[in-house]
Amino acid sequence: MRITQRAITQNSLLGLNSNLAALNKIQQQLTSGTTISRPSDSPTGTNTSMLTRRSIADNDQQARNITDGTTILDATDSALQDMLAQTMKVRDLTVQALNSGVGNSDTRAAIASQVNGLRESMLGQANLVVAGRPLFGGVTSGTKAYDDGAFAGVRFDEDVKATAVSRRVSDTETIRVDITGAEAFGDPDGSNLFAVVKNIADHTLTDKQTELTDDLAALDEAISRMTKATADVGTRAQRMEKAASTNSSRSLTLKAQLAATEDVDLPKTIMNMQAQQVSYQAALQVTAQVLQPTLLDFLR
Repeated sequence: MRITQRAITQNSLLGLNSNLAALNKIQQQLTSGTTISRPSDSPTGTNTSMLTRRSIADNDQQARNITDGTTILDATDSALQDMLAQTMKVRDLTVQALNSGVGNSDTRAAIASQVNGLRESMLGQANLVVAGRPLFGGVTSGTKAYDDGAFAGVRFDEDVKATAVSRRVSDTETIRVDITGAEAFGDPDGSNLFAVVKNIADHTLTDKQTELTDDLAALDEAISRMTKATADVGTRAQRMEKAASTNSSRSLTLKAQLAATEDVDLPKTIMNMQAQQVSYQAALQVTAQVLQPTLLDFLR
């Protein structure tokens, strides 16, 4: 079978171009640091990479949710702790007002004034705003949870989970980060904390001992309710800390998985490039020796 010079030349150029393309691909991998520059480089690897990147994006968003949720829970816990301390101070003043020796109107007025001052301070704590939302207002769009002691927020309804302020912290877990004023300070339609404290101030000023005794019992119920609310918030804060640890570990795992899929093995790739360069140079030399046509080659 007769092989023409044209066929020899085309086959030689095809081989050289193939070697050059392989060399260029390795050089591109070294430059970019990744084995996948386009989907055709590795369809399976591209699919794995896309899924991993989506998981990383989800995990990053969950990390932001955890940070936001932790901020809200910490602020809520701090406010409840401060209000508990002030409520205990109100209790001490109530006990003092119940003492038989406190009969002086000026003394009662001073105690009532302190109680009213503590009530105003507690209302300020109850209306704390974090990220544009009142801490104890639920999902309200308003700017205050309490308006002069009257609850102005949205109560939490166990049957309607949409009334809870929650943050998704993983693919399978959501943590509630709020607690409404109705849950922490009492039913707004009944005798809540601020109504009880106001009654204590009024009854102290008018020296109504029987009513003050009832107020003290109501105040103890309010303290018990706030203590439970503080414990609930603390439990959720612990869950948030655990979620943060899990999220951090998952982030490292996903990044390692992405690196295993995309990143080049530097020593191996450098060796492959050197071997490909030697192969290409050898191919060039052989082709140059083979393709030396003479006048007789063209006369055949």
